[in-house]
Amino acid sequence: MKLLFASDSFKGSLSSAQTVELLTEAAHEVFSSACECIGVPVADGGEGTVDAVVAARGGQMIPVPVHGPQMDPVEAMYGILPDGAAILEMAAASGLTLVPEDRRDPLLATTYGTGELVKAALDRGCREIVLAIGGSATNDGGMGFARALGVKFYDEEGNELLGRGEDLGKALRMEVTGLDPRVRETKFTVMCDVTNPLTGPEGATRTFGAQKGATPEMQAELEAGMENYRHLLMDAFGVDPNDTPGTGAAGGLGAALLLFCDAEMKSGIDTVLDLVGFDDLLNGVGLVITGEGRTDWQSAYGKVLAGVGKRCAVRGVPAVALSGSLGDGWEQVLDRGITRVVTTAPPDLPLQEAMARAEELYYRAALELFRSYQGT
Repeated sequence: MKLLFASDSFKGSLSSAQTVELLTEAAHEVFSSACECIGVPVADGGEGTVDAVVAARGGQMIPVPVHGPQMDPVEAMYGILPDGAAILEMAAASGLTLVPEDRRDPLLATTYGTGELVKAALDRGCREIVLAIGGSATNDGGMGFARALGVKFYDEEGNELLGRGEDLGKALRMEVTGLDPRVRETKFTVMCDVTNPLTGPEGATRTFGAQKGATPEMQAELEAGMENYRHLLMDAFGVDPNDTPGTGAAGGLGAALLLFCDAEMKSGIDTVLDLVGFDDLLNGVGLVITGEGRTDWQSAYGKVLAGVGKRCAVRGVPAVALSGSLGDGWEQVLDRGITRVVTTAPPDLPLQEAMARAEELYYRAALELFRSYQGT
């Protein structure tokens, strides 16, 4: 039997690569030499995406000193793939986890560091850049990102703005002529699974502002500023960002990538599966094992299980999910090509204990799963 392993990480306990190692070991213990195992790390466009794709493709991780969300020094990493394409996570430079909880303030946060990360990839000669834009600390509409690439914003007194959330409402004029010319020579793909517009009740500020530290008063200021910024973009590009789903992603960075970089927005998991050559890996496979730390209703929408299950269903290959635990609505993944879901931990086991014993529990569950397929 030919087996393919493509599981998401179990956040805080097992990496995607570790699941491949454990599944391979368990399969060989059960099937001996009667199986061929292929493993590929995967992610859904969120945390761990760069690591997974670089590991799968045999790329290289590059460290870059950049400015963090509040302009503190941060060392961010991005990946270079064998074909010269770059893959980046904006969270590495502008992510929420880079800001202590008591300092989170989207009025002061900027995507400037993400722009620096892109510039570093351009300097290295990359002319194809893939960005994962989840997990941001920012709500600046991508002003900081654009500024790092040469765009300038001015207030009514002619002062250049830094490109923070608080600057959205101050921006009166924008100069695009200084945009790094290499941007127009580069193909940008954005991994984005949210469809929120830039402004409005379902826009960047109202939907995601609170989780980044915005009080109701801050949200009102940011939303008014974002509307001002939206009209500035409309005047410059003749396009309303609200007409394109996903422009509100990452605090409006989606809008900046769309308009300044002519980026194409694609599903995170589908982009990752394309990058790792998943469809080709399915050739001759009799069973696919995928999984994640917790499976619930969200797993059926833009997550690893849904992406893997859909492609397996098209090819008629059974896909089993090996997951840490189950939540409300987990059954929905069975409508996305997943044929069976197996948990690694008993439902009454405390979470901390389950995470501490993650490797042992995962391996034991993998053994039981493979034994159920012996003789088939």
